[in-house]
Amino acid sequence: MSYTIDKAVAGEFDDVVDQTTAALEDEGFGVLCDIDVRATFAEKLDLDDQFRRYRILGACNPSLAHEGLETELRLGALLPCNVIVYEEDDGTVGVSAVDPHVLLGAVEGADLDAVADEVRARFERVLDALPAADDE
Repeated sequence: MSYTIDKAVAGEFDDVVDQTTAALEDEGFGVLCDIDVRATFAEKLDLDDQFRRYRILGACNPSLAHEGLETELRLGALLPCNVIVYEEDDGTVGVSAVDPHVLLGAVEGADLDAVADEVRARFERVLDALPAADDE
């Protein structure tokens, strides 16, 4: 079972990051953190430009997070929901969002199906808003 929702996206890496952030905002998500994995590896592991461009966007929709936390207090350990923008081996750009059904499936006994459905629908619209790469 895949744990992400994925799309190959047309465009330059930095532009795709900006477009993804804007599409998330259009769906009510703020980006609480933006981790540049390549820069972190360069700084912490002295691997200057040896890793592909890779950004982790920690996305949160406050109303959906509130609903989820009201249902399951420890849900915060799984938040924010991550959306990644990464460079493939062939130089194309991929965007993947965590599948909320898989993520929330780890929470036993809490009825979070409605929240997972809503987050997934919004993430699908985010990916649909991004320009598809030619081979899709």
